Amino acid sequence: MKRRRSLNVISGPLLFAAVFVILDIFIPAKQAAAIASIFWMGLWWVLRPVNIAVTALLPIPLNAFFGMVPMDGIISKYFSEIVVLLVGSDLISLVWEKTRLDKRLAIKSLCGIGTSVREQIAVWLVASTVLSIFLPNVVVVMILLPVAVSMLKFLGQEQITHNPVATPILLAIVWGAGFGGFGSPLGSSSNLVAISYLEKLTGREFMYVDWIMRFLPLLLVIMLFILAFLLRLPVPVARLEGGKEYFRSVYAALGPMKRGEKLGLWLFILATALAFVRPLYVEYLPLMKPAYVFFTFGMLTFVLRNETGQLLLSWKEAEKGVMWGMIFLFSGGLALGKLITDTGAAAQIAKVITLLPLSGGWETMFSLTLFATFLTEISSNTAAASISIPVVQSITRQLGLNPIPYILTSIVAVNCAFILPVSTRAVGVTYGLSPDDLMRQGVRLSAFCLLLVSLLGYVCMQFWPLFWHL
Repeated sequence: MKRRRSLNVISGPLLFAAVFVILDIFIPAKQAAAIASIFWMGLWWVLRPVNIAVTALLPIPLNAFFGMVPMDGIISKYFSEIVVLLVGSDLISLVWEKTRLDKRLAIKSLCGIGTSVREQIAVWLVASTVLSIFLPNVVVVMILLPVAVSMLKFLGQEQITHNPVATPILLAIVWGAGFGGFGSPLGSSSNLVAISYLEKLTGREFMYVDWIMRFLPLLLVIMLFILAFLLRLPVPVARLEGGKEYFRSVYAALGPMKRGEKLGLWLFILATALAFVRPLYVEYLPLMKPAYVFFTFGMLTFVLRNETGQLLLSWKEAEKGVMWGMIFLFSGGLALGKLITDTGAAAQIAKVITLLPLSGGWETMFSLTLFATFLTEISSNTAAASISIPVVQSITRQLGLNPIPYILTSIVAVNCAFILPVSTRAVGVTYGLSPDDLMRQGVRLSAFCLLLVSLLGYVCMQFWPLFWHL
């Protein structure tokens, strides 16, 4: 095991060196180093010899050594405006976790669940998808998976792994939480990466309400497609008696909502509402972007007190609970994107892809969606967005195409990863989901979703004006 880990560690720099030496023959050294950085980080994100957040810090030493871009441009990505948004929303989420408001909302949404296994699958998928629109997907699976496993065991399904009843329910949770993130800018850090590129491309602020208008219909179509896929999986029994009663009893045991829960809920509601109605006050508070709205409300968690007189959140709790790894991963993706775009490496990758017979039609949409899907399956959706969006932009520019529909479709694609036991799917494995079942069913679903997302993007590009411009 130790030897294997050592091999995985040195595999990254060895692959970097090999790619750099080969590419340095054909393109400038800085571009070769930037592309080689993709291979090193991508390999470490797959093999995980170190924590994925550590891998996300590689752009700093690599850029310091090779001098690819000005260092200020890299360092600034690790506390950008969007990182401020992540910290603010994370602080509010910590209050939900501390007060168990997250569990209350999850169980309440499941109280109406029926006894049919197929109805259970549908409810768990919808619950995980909807919650992941507003909460980080890892938080959603950490909320729902323990509840689902407890319910299954309460109903007599003691063996979770390779259980044909438990498997589709756990798949519904981890898949729903994974793809549901593109329903709102807050659902996934990859969405914030995308927004930063879109704002740079258009030169103006991309309002959150505009995001919802464009992506919510696509989310609904994909959710129904995944539901149909899950419902076709064979299950040995039609009903699980007692499910509805179980959730009602668990919810009743929570008692009435306390002051801390109510404050945590209102902080989130008000921050979200202000983010979405920004067009109404942007003229009067031009600097109060959603990042600073959430950060402001996040700071209130250190001031407001719960029903016992304690602070909603202490600094010690924030230090321990904030998802610093996710923030570094997000920042590292931005930094990698900076290396790729500013060195001209994205343009070089685009040149290679444009050697394909692309004309801007279905084949172009499919090729770019395949590129984004492949990246998100082998890394994280944040890293995939950081790499794919600038490449897609470069390709469309070289082909003389409007980049907007292709970028929007790529955003959907980087949120559709179903195969490897990483990210939210890794949490499912720790709760009993078999990696074999995940990968076997995930390969099939990924292939189907690749075709579906490509088709949706192409149809929207042809017939939906909101997909032509921002």
